[in-house]
Amino acid sequence: MDVHTPSQPTSLELVALTKRYGPDAVAVDAINLKVAPGSYCCLLGPSGCGKSSTLRMVAGHESVSSGDIVLGGRNITHLAAAQRGTAMMFQSYALFPHLSALDNVAFSLKMKGVAKAERTARANELLERVSLGHLAHRKPGELSGGQQQRVALARALIMQPQVLLLDEPLSALDPFLRVQMRAELRRWQQELGLTFIHVTHSQEEAMALADLMVVMNHGRIEQAGHPREVFNRPVSEFVARFMGGHNVLDTPAGRMALRNDHIQASLNSHESSSLPHITGRVTDVEYQGTYVLLGVAVDNTASQQVSVSLSETQFLAQPMAQGDTVHLSWQPAEAHPLLN
Repeated sequence: MDVHTPSQPTSLELVALTKRYGPDAVAVDAINLKVAPGSYCCLLGPSGCGKSSTLRMVAGHESVSSGDIVLGGRNITHLAAAQRGTAMMFQSYALFPHLSALDNVAFSLKMKGVAKAERTARANELLERVSLGHLAHRKPGELSGGQQQRVALARALIMQPQVLLLDEPLSALDPFLRVQMRAELRRWQQELGLTFIHVTHSQEEAMALADLMVVMNHGRIEQAGHPREVFNRPVSEFVARFMGGHNVLDTPAGRMALRNDHIQASLNSHESSSLPHITGRVTDVEYQGTYVLLGVAVDNTASQQVSVSLSETQFLAQPMAQGDTVHLSWQPAEAHPLLN
């Protein structure tokens, strides 16, 4: 592909993909996933959930125990990494410390025998695309973390991949730079028209970047969908708790998920009498700037704790303190049942 021209978007499909490290150690358990062409897909979950093993199998850096990987209609399950049409950007960036940014980007073309003039020109074009043309001759140790990441991205793109694989690419950056770089990643993905598969443990990062968010747990996919869908309608207790911002309530109708900010809190019981409601005692009051987070121990339960997010305006209109009895209520439509 010409570095100035977006590539043809390519779909990725995982079919009953499985990775075993022994008879009793299943890292990835027969997952099925379809990623549409040109999508930004984030694999999300806690450590050990199988997300990185999945990425490495797609990259060809990990063998597949069973199942298939289909890229653009072509089965790549048993192809060598270099034959797949994928490129991987590692968490550590894995740059050669003794080479300049330009030579790092051009390195894979050098290994393929591409003439020096051509590989230098292509590497320069990509460094210009990621706003590093003026630093092409600096070595990694002379670059900031964000600049090193741009070099790693350019190096991955020079192989003209159909799918770019990113293994926690923002985790080494400080919080301010992380926010800045995730916006740049999204912009580059849209400009290039590539399919991105991005592994992260950060819910915030996945929601900011993904068209398709895939929440994994114990080697399986708990839920896959647009971030808004996953956050607003988690299908399981695990997803609700992992995504955060939700309460899991045991009600006569079954186990329900309810967003923290969809709960009304009042010191007056009559304000909630016509709605589903519970009573509890305030255990924590945390000021978070734009909102106040209340922790409430629910009456008549052994350990049920509810979190309530109130805007600063709501809280100041009726301040609450530790030990206060509060009445919590919600609109019936705001709570939805969990499947498991």
